[in-house]
Amino acid sequence: MKTADLTVAAKLFRGLGDVSRLKVLAALREGPLTVGTIVARTRLSQSNTSMHLHCLADCGLVVKERRGRFVEYEIADKRVVRLVDEAELLLDLGPRVAACPRYREPARGRGRRPTQGRERR
Repeated sequence: MKTADLTVAAKLFRGLGDVSRLKVLAALREGPLTVGTIVARTRLSQSNTSMHLHCLADCGLVVKERRGRFVEYEIADKRVVRLVDEAELLLDLGPRVAACPRYREPARGRGRRPTQGRERR
């Protein structure tokens, strides 16, 4: 793969590297859905779902189409579904991946790092 292709591949994987976006894609596997239906299936908030749908649309992974009063989203290319399916086949590596010290869950909150070895005054 060329260096430029690797850069685009890294962007693709960053786009897929979010649990909420994977939930949205999983919901869309069976076909087009409205935002309300995606919210119900993923249990994400309406605003969070919309933000992730916009991200996926900006990257060309989903497309939207107005149908009357509603907008339906669907996966833009079935190869995205195949890629996610293939990733699922690698989940037998899950315990080793979960133990990887380089990719930890981000801390919840305002993004502040805890103080180490000293108290805040």
